[in-house]
Amino acid sequence: MSHLFTSESVTSGHPDKVCDQISDAVLDYALSKDPTSHVACECLATTGLVVVAGEIKTSIYIPIAEIARNTIAEIGYDDATFGFDHKACAVMVSVGEQSADIQLGVDCDKNKEKEQGAGDQGLMFGYACDETPELMPLPISLAHQLTKRLEEVRKAKLIPYLRPDGKSQVTVQYGDNGRPERLQCVVISTQHAESATHEQIVKDVTEHVIKPVCGKYLDQDTVLHINPTGRFVVGGPPGDCGLTGRKIIVDTYGGYGRHGGGAFSGKDPSKVDRSAAYAARWVAKHIVKAGLARKCEVQVAYAIGVARPVSVRVESFGTGTYDDRVLEKAVEKVFDLRPASIIRDLDLLKPIYRKLAAYGHMGREDLKVKWEDTPRITDLLRAVSEATGKPQVHTTKAGVTAH
Repeated sequence: MSHLFTSESVTSGHPDKVCDQISDAVLDYALSKDPTSHVACECLATTGLVVVAGEIKTSIYIPIAEIARNTIAEIGYDDATFGFDHKACAVMVSVGEQSADIQLGVDCDKNKEKEQGAGDQGLMFGYACDETPELMPLPISLAHQLTKRLEEVRKAKLIPYLRPDGKSQVTVQYGDNGRPERLQCVVISTQHAESATHEQIVKDVTEHVIKPVCGKYLDQDTVLHINPTGRFVVGGPPGDCGLTGRKIIVDTYGGYGRHGGGAFSGKDPSKVDRSAAYAARWVAKHIVKAGLARKCEVQVAYAIGVARPVSVRVESFGTGTYDDRVLEKAVEKVFDLRPASIIRDLDLLKPIYRKLAAYGHMGREDLKVKWEDTPRITDLLRAVSEATGKPQVHTTKAGVTAH
């Protein structure tokens, strides 16, 4: 049955994303100097004030206030007339050490199992589908492309009156076959200089942002809402208090699929909220790219201090070529989902996180992150074959390969 689905994205200058980027910039600095650092860094940003708090265990000094100011400047808040300025805002830091009780579960030498356990209990989801080349849902893919384009035209001064804060929202119409057919609605809200007229903003954003990104999906019935209130001069932290971790749906799949509730930014990979969510995406993408399902959701859950997941679940929504329980067995055979193994296989101790803190953590093939690679398709097909006693066929652009 035909239906609509909507996802949103926000620019790097959105107040919540300012906080995510500061938190991840602190994490990147720690990992670049001491890869064994344990970081849980939270940030709040409001008019004239940034507060950085949390728990960090590391062997090095981290200049948190300097990192925060540099991040704010790089985002584009480098002029007091924008309402928020990296030079003028106050930065308060309140950071303590990681709880010794948590260390008991995470550190190999202190863990009763003598291996790295999960940093907390929790459930994480990963998702993939064949709607886009990067195997992401089309609504969130287009929403991210729109906000990235907003930033590009702002920094290139193609639309010189734009300011850092902004949002997009995309509504896709799906056909009876469950495939995307057209765009029902596109919403863009962008901060701007007071001198810009609404008519000029509508014209420029349509021509330089919406059409280049969404052109092939637009038709005469697509509804465009550009700055629908008519004015967006006050933006960034002065317009709305920002918090780390408040855009978890923007960070993942735009609501297309479930979410375990854990945020990513500011957390080192010993926190399975982050690392296991990446691993679940990695697994789901393998399943879809291997041709074992058109869409796939993977859930993994942990107990604090315990290395092995308490559960692994695969859901293919009726699109799988084999029963989901068969896929689960194959996944557990091919993928080691213990925290230490995830960190090793996905190379998560590198300072890669600040760039992920805007425009999504999933589908980021542009950043060459490991959880978007699919090197284990052959192993996965072999495991399914062994579980079913049937040879698997994987269709690629180069032809058909049997396993």
